[in-house]
Amino acid sequence: MGLFGGDKLILGYDLGNEFCQISYALSDSGEAETISQVAGVQSYNIPAVLCKREGVNQWYYGKDALRYAGEHQGILVENLLGQALCGEPVVIEGESFDPVALLALFFKRSLGLLSQAAPTEKIGALMITCEMVDSNVLDVLNRMIAAVHLKTDRVAFQSHTESYYNYMLRQPEELWTDCSQLFDYRNGCIRTYRMECNRRTTPRVVFIEENVLPFYPLEPFPEEESAKQKKMEEMDGAFLQIAEGATTAGAKSVYLIGDGFDKEWMKESLRFLCRGRRVFQGNNLFSKGACCGMQEKLNVSKAGREHVFLGRDKLKANVGMKVLRQGEPSYYALLDAGVNWYEADCTLDFYLRDGNEITLMITPLNGKTGREAKIALEDFPPDPARLRAHVYLEKENLLAIEVDDLGFGEFRASSRHVWRETIELY
Repeated sequence: MGLFGGDKLILGYDLGNEFCQISYALSDSGEAETISQVAGVQSYNIPAVLCKREGVNQWYYGKDALRYAGEHQGILVENLLGQALCGEPVVIEGESFDPVALLALFFKRSLGLLSQAAPTEKIGALMITCEMVDSNVLDVLNRMIAAVHLKTDRVAFQSHTESYYNYMLRQPEELWTDCSQLFDYRNGCIRTYRMECNRRTTPRVVFIEENVLPFYPLEPFPEEESAKQKKMEEMDGAFLQIAEGATTAGAKSVYLIGDGFDKEWMKESLRFLCRGRRVFQGNNLFSKGACCGMQEKLNVSKAGREHVFLGRDKLKANVGMKVLRQGEPSYYALLDAGVNWYEADCTLDFYLRDGNEITLMITPLNGKTGREAKIALEDFPPDPARLRAHVYLEKENLLAIEVDDLGFGEFRASSRHVWRETIELY
């Protein structure tokens, strides 16, 4: 029955500038399904646009927005995520609109498609995935979520890279435990993701190498047959070069996602990829991967326990503190490698026995040498005190530690002194 007893949905939402997709599962171990806009057809892409009816406060989203704008019955608003990230007000018919509010409106309306599976009140957990996640993206997404008032606080965010990793965790291990390759064709470029697993470490460390390569823009082929064949052959040859450069004999599986890939023009390139490899084609891997990512957060799979993903957004070192437990030297884990740097956070209360120094142990998992970082608490009171350390990351590579003097019960009041220091991890 799973964590939610089959009563709640686990949602994966792929949010981009051009379109979004929604996948869902009915339990933390159930298979992810993707919402289609047309019953019986794999129509997963929901155009990420709004349309405001002229002269009235009436809004449409997705395909309806494109239709009304095409019929000159309203003003089309595109690039919703990009405009929210930019932060400049959107002016429509002389009125200014908050771009995050417009993004939230689209997000809320698009969730209405879930009525195919269950009411939006049944959302138990949500993972949003975007091409990349940084502090600006996180700020916009958090404001968007706050504006729609979901009935769950189980909301998280991850990049497309991590969605690929989480999707593969739920696939047969023979497809990915050595190497897997993903090609994503959209916006006039092909983004390649190469996922490799180091079996010599415990847990096994997984890396994903990304590259972006220019490619043919997505546009109709020429109507004239000879011109059409010529362009298809050119595209086939160009993609074959990309595939040969990105894919080695170690890859056991290849995934082709995006509407640009078509067997009609992929002749020699597809023949090359199919040599000794299993090839899959579709366009909903990232939304399914977001759903799988939330399932992993709720109930870690066996593969998830045995592997740690050290992607661009990940903390790549274990961070701990030297402490005494029952009089014996011990290591206390504060932050674990493999968590998203923006989610890495720990608070610890402790007593400082001697001196005025705290020692942190930093152990990278990317091959670099471990080290100790000593934090001196200047002007530390000579009397006993209980301290509270808050450890978190300000950036991917910048560890912050804040130490508060909490005093010592009725014997000494807090000095209200706070020590703060930042440490570069790698």
